[in-house]
Amino acid sequence: MRAFTFERATSPREAARAVLENRDATFIAGGTNLLDLMKLQVTTPAHVIDVTKLPLDKIEDIPGGGLRIGTLVTNTDLANDTRVRVKYPVLSRALLSGATNQLRNKATTGGNLLQRTRCYYFYDINRPCNKRAPGTGCAAIGGYNRIHAILGTSDDCIATHPSDMAVAMLALGAIVETIDGAGHTRRIPVTEFYRLPGSTPQIETNLQPGEMITAVVLPPPVGGKQVYRKVRDRASYAFALVSVAAVVDVQDGKIRAARLAFGGLAHKPWRVPAAEEKLVGEAPSDAVFMAAADTAFAGARGYGGNDFKVPLAHRTLRAVLAEATKV
Repeated sequence: MRAFTFERATSPREAARAVLENRDATFIAGGTNLLDLMKLQVTTPAHVIDVTKLPLDKIEDIPGGGLRIGTLVTNTDLANDTRVRVKYPVLSRALLSGATNQLRNKATTGGNLLQRTRCYYFYDINRPCNKRAPGTGCAAIGGYNRIHAILGTSDDCIATHPSDMAVAMLALGAIVETIDGAGHTRRIPVTEFYRLPGSTPQIETNLQPGEMITAVVLPPPVGGKQVYRKVRDRASYAFALVSVAAVVDVQDGKIRAARLAFGGLAHKPWRVPAAEEKLVGEAPSDAVFMAAADTAFAGARGYGGNDFKVPLAHRTLRAVLAEATKV
C-alpha cells in the first residue's frame, strides 16, 4: 500500500470540499472494498477523508410512508431493520445474499452503491484494463470472462457492477441524495445514477468531483410480492452471475404492476421497462414470462466464457416471475 495522508471530516460539506480540492483524495467509511484496492495498488489515493463520525447512520421514516437511509447505515443494520424487512423485503434479501456477516457489519449503504467491479483484470495491475488505466485495452475481451457482462457492453469494457443492494434499490425506485463542496444538494434517481462504459469505463457514476452520497430514499412500497434471487457459483461470499429483483402485484388473476431489475449482467444494475410492460395486464403464465424475458435480454451477447449467462438469465427471470405471481 502506498503512503497517504489522513483526516477525519466533521461535516458532510467539509468532506465533500476536501475531496473536491484534492483530486487525489477519496472518502472512506467501512473500507471493505477501498482498502483491498489500495493494498493491491489498483487505487492509490494520496489523501483519505474518514467520514465515519458524521451523523449519517440513521434509518428514518419520511412523510408518505417511505424511508431515508443514511449513507453510513451498515448493511447489517439495514437488512435487519424491521421496517425494511416488512415493507421492502427484496432489499433485505439482497443485502443478506451479499458478502459475509463480518463484511456486512462494516459495509455502508453509500459504499455499497460505489463499490468497484470484481473483474479479474481490473484487480491485476499487470494486465490491461481501460477502467483502471484508460487506453490500455480490455483484457477480458478474449480473455477469461465467465463473470462478465452480456448487456450494455462496449469495445472498451465488459465489466459488471457487483452490488446486490443496488439491484434491489433499482427495483424499488430509490433516490440517492448527495452534497457537494459548495453545500449544494442533489437527488438522483438510481435509474440515472450509474453509467454504461462506452468509451469512458473509468467514469462509473454521474456524481461530480467531490460529490458525496448522504442518504438513499426509498419511496412508499407499491404493493405486491417482492422476490430476490441470486445465482452464483457457491452459496456464500460469491458475486452474482445473474440476479433478479422483482416487485410484482397481481390482482384478480392479472398482473397489475411489475418492476424488474437485474444484476451480474451489465456495467450497472439493469432495468428494461419494456419487459415490465409485457407483463402488465396479462394473466401469469410461462408464455408471458418468456415474452418478458425475450424483451429484457434482447441484444444480450456473450464473449465466449460467459455465453451461458444468456439462457441462464432467461431461466432465472422466468423462475422469479413464477414465484412472484404464485397465489
